[in-house]
Amino acid sequence: MTKIAFLFPGQGAQTVGMGAELAARLPAVRQLYDRANAVVGYDLAKLCFEGPAEELDSTVRSQPALFVTSLAALEALRHDQPDVPLSCEMAAGLSLGEYTALVFAGGMNFEDGLRLVQIRGEAMQAASDATPSGMVSVLGLERSQVQQLCDQARGGDVLEIANLLCPGNIAVSGSNAACERVAEMAPAAGAMKAVPLAVAGAFHTSIMGPAVERLRAALADVPMQKPRLPVVSNVDAQPHDDPGEIRGLLVKQVVSQVRWEDSMRYLLAQGCDQFYEVGPGRVLRGLMKRIERRAECLGVMG
Repeated sequence: MTKIAFLFPGQGAQTVGMGAELAARLPAVRQLYDRANAVVGYDLAKLCFEGPAEELDSTVRSQPALFVTSLAALEALRHDQPDVPLSCEMAAGLSLGEYTALVFAGGMNFEDGLRLVQIRGEAMQAASDATPSGMVSVLGLERSQVQQLCDQARGGDVLEIANLLCPGNIAVSGSNAACERVAEMAPAAGAMKAVPLAVAGAFHTSIMGPAVERLRAALADVPMQKPRLPVVSNVDAQPHDDPGEIRGLLVKQVVSQVRWEDSMRYLLAQGCDQFYEVGPGRVLRGLMKRIERRAECLGVMG
């Protein structure tokens, strides 16, 4: 018996033009973007459909844009294959995508989720501006080897493992100087390569600490309900159904490792064998292939 799980992408999956075809084809998608425009206070639909890329890629814009476009993909799936969303039994989202997953699962409504995501993006951008920092993807090393590399490259700066994505693909975050050192030292440590990521700052580390209080206050004001299906937390790779716990984990998420590989292994252990990447890009399908080659993961937006 097939057990379906939905996966929602995180920041970095955005591309100019995303959602345009769906909005032209489906009134429900167009209405979703119209509702989003009213919440965020600017033409988010135009930004998604037409760019410019520099603005769409900024943290404050990309997070709301991806959140809305992933839910637009969900609307398209409901239209084209209505049995699939009704049959979905579990969900997870990569970093920002956890908010999308919670809205899909009924933990909060669309408008509240979008307001939270907008505040999250602003708070993370402000924390990034306060401390020049970045992220580096380290390829070809195990978790323990990357930790050892961070310990060697850190010096007196911040340098932490941020994203545990799949075997051999781990992202580290830290101050700019530490990121430069880790990129230089990675090949000698046995890494295939180390790739600086095009992000505003050291997400999922202590450098994001200034974002915590603003996000905590925003979450406290948002009504939340028990999700109607399990949503796996990035922080501990487990589902939670208590709204208070979920709020706390969403706050903790911005300064904690994203345990994506562990989250996928949890879903696989629960018997999930049919996955859908609901939103732009192909990143999550690629990660799943590295985690479990036999698992089928389909894209909703191509």
